[in-house]
Amino acid sequence: MLDNGTNPSKLKVVHRRGPCASQAHQDKPSHVELLHKDQARVDYIHRRAATATARRDSIDDSLSAGVQKNIDIELIYDDNIVTIGLGTPTKSFSVLFDTGSDVTWTQCVPCDNCYPQNDPLYDPTQSSTFSKISCRSNYCRQLDASYCPSPSTCIYIVKYADDSQTQGSLIQDALTFSSNTMQNFIFGCSHDHRGLFTKLDGLLGLGRGALSIISQTAQLYGKVFSYCLPSKSSIAGYLALGSSAPGVQYTPMLTNPNLPSQYFLKLVAISIGGERLALSPTVFSAPGTMLDSGTVISRLPPTAYSALRNIFRQHMTNYPMAPSLSILDTCYDFSNYQKVKVPAIAFIFDDGVTANLEFMGILYIGSISQTCLAFAGNNAASDIVIIGNVQQRGFNVVYDVGNLKIGFGANGCS
Repeated sequence: MLDNGTNPSKLKVVHRRGPCASQAHQDKPSHVELLHKDQARVDYIHRRAATATARRDSIDDSLSAGVQKNIDIELIYDDNIVTIGLGTPTKSFSVLFDTGSDVTWTQCVPCDNCYPQNDPLYDPTQSSTFSKISCRSNYCRQLDASYCPSPSTCIYIVKYADDSQTQGSLIQDALTFSSNTMQNFIFGCSHDHRGLFTKLDGLLGLGRGALSIISQTAQLYGKVFSYCLPSKSSIAGYLALGSSAPGVQYTPMLTNPNLPSQYFLKLVAISIGGERLALSPTVFSAPGTMLDSGTVISRLPPTAYSALRNIFRQHMTNYPMAPSLSILDTCYDFSNYQKVKVPAIAFIFDDGVTANLEFMGILYIGSISQTCLAFAGNNAASDIVIIGNVQQRGFNVVYDVGNLKIGFGANGCS
């Protein structure tokens, strides 16, 4: 229940290592490490799905993503974080949010195998509203993996796409999200962890499963949430529960029975420089397309990526190429350029919804001398297409789970 009314709740979103974040520039991974982690996540998604069954002077401005000055080379595309409150009295925790997972968790006392984090650990014994979740609870039974050392204790285990893992007690306590406090929110009290979440306090699960915050607050927020991921490290985005956004066009939300908690939609085509790629009508529909805030680089079918890359290179012949950066094979050296122009790229979804990517949604900036096309090809035509967070940056993205639709709107973080 809500103690403070049922108004929509909105939080500021900052890059994990942007200047607005408390852990700015701490423990900063290399781009190769980040992209390796990203590939591990994509490989895991594909495994789960399978096992569960033009030149600068000649491009018209309208066909270009625009001229970019002062490229922000400090931005490293990584997790986006929000600050939530847990317990009574409320203590603040910085957590990353992920549309690809359900269980919300934070590291807590006692911690047998935890990583360093900036905030003090959550201590359930210091909260007057904490209680355990029984092993006989339906929530315990709905976990993908769990065990019960006693009838009163449910132990959850969650393994993530990059091989990170968290394990601990399933509990309930007050969750403060913006100005609203929700009693009896069920989440994980992590005692044992391994993987790549260093410095963060935990994770906020925005998937479609029973344990996600979206499902647990369905009567409060109507299964609607929206966000904007900032396209620059110097600005903030937002995450809102219970509200959409103005100027948004909607396309149907689809469900993949092998990945029922994830968000799918129908990608119809991709355009570059105002022209659609000449591809088979089934190149995207056959494998299906997933919208995932936790994947960094969008993954396309091999034929689609090859076509996009070839035309992009044709548009970029005025710029010297640079060596590949991990999975990114189309890179440029912009060291001697004060202005950079790239061809416009857009996703075209079912019902005619078009999402025109921002400049920073087209390029991944390793450095000013190694800036790359921010797309990669899947290994096989049957692999799921994934729209990652680089391509989502700058948009209002709305998930209306109750009405099964996903919306996109421009200028979301402005």
